[in-house]
Amino acid sequence: MPWKECNRMDERLRFVARLLEGESMTSVCADFGISRKTGYKLFNRYKDDGLMGLADRSRRPKRQGNRLPVQIEQTLVSLKRDYPDWGAPKVRELFLRRYPHMKCPATSTVHAIFERHGLVQARKKRRYRAEGTTLQHATQPNGLWCADFKGEFRLGNRNYCYPLTITDYRSRYLLACEALANTQVDTAYPIFERAFYEFGVPLALRTDNGVPFAAPNALFGLSRLAVWWLRLGIVIERIKPGHPEQNGRHERMHLTLKKEATKPAEFNLLQQQSRFDTFVDRYNNERPHQGLGMQMPGEVYTPSVRSYQPPEDPSYPYHDKTICVTQCGRICMGQRKISISRSFAGQMLGVREVSDDVWLVSFMEYDLGYFDGDNDRIAPADNPFLPKVLPMSSE
Repeated sequence: MPWKECNRMDERLRFVARLLEGESMTSVCADFGISRKTGYKLFNRYKDDGLMGLADRSRRPKRQGNRLPVQIEQTLVSLKRDYPDWGAPKVRELFLRRYPHMKCPATSTVHAIFERHGLVQARKKRRYRAEGTTLQHATQPNGLWCADFKGEFRLGNRNYCYPLTITDYRSRYLLACEALANTQVDTAYPIFERAFYEFGVPLALRTDNGVPFAAPNALFGLSRLAVWWLRLGIVIERIKPGHPEQNGRHERMHLTLKKEATKPAEFNLLQQQSRFDTFVDRYNNERPHQGLGMQMPGEVYTPSVRSYQPPEDPSYPYHDKTICVTQCGRICMGQRKISISRSFAGQMLGVREVSDDVWLVSFMEYDLGYFDGDNDRIAPADNPFLPKVLPMSSE
């Protein structure tokens, strides 16, 4: 049996029609499942306004106790039009000075009024675009490591394998080749930590701009992995997007890896890892390399003299405050919460007031950006990782 459809207006008309036919209010209300108070209210509305009285009425309160008086709102709008370049804090302060007898709303309310009247223009966000960094040519082992994920491939059990590889630039020594189930930071972190414990810490590390080495939506593209490397004193190098030849030595190793250790693929990750381990030993200690004068990478490579130690928290003696970034990527100053980036969660940042109500946020020796009293989001400073353009000589 199909549902019987009805609407409130039709039901109210039927209710009034039965009352007009002479039925009692008590019996009609019982049939419609409403109280006698509601029934009398509907009937009286019909007698006062006719059919229009049965329509739904607005539930908006007739009086709003916290509503801003129209006179104050118009005054604030007028001041904003007189000083279009001023933000809500300055306009509010001017209002308090000119009209000390009037109660001015909070800065957030003043800003909301300006937005409602179209007097505030939203700032265009500066989206980070990967451009690559300065690349160096290391002449000693551990002067530069290269890392990348070789292209994923499907195993015999139909799951994907993502090989993470790390090599030494000078000696071509294959430091790690791990079969991973994904490319997330939490998966890659222990691989790098184990390599640092076993071989020491390099001076620099070169990667592409993909996850987990970089974070496209984070400040300067810094991922949690990159922030950790900076804490260890490792210089970050990134190739230009679409230019894998800038990491050519590492990509050439990937070609050998693909031929000798992935075709055909093993059934699961454990079996594939065993095959990778065999390849690493053969690549480092048995396979001569033409770029090394037919030496083997294991004959050229020596571990780094920089042993791995978990880094200490940075200090900021020349800053006004040292603040720890929350797990949601913010720093808290009083009641304010300034958005930074989740990549810096748990890190200590230095905050220094460089101008009237303008604050500079720094991480180690890097200046991240600025925020002021109007915005709770950091405006990025100049990217400290881009290639430096030297001035032209006068000669």
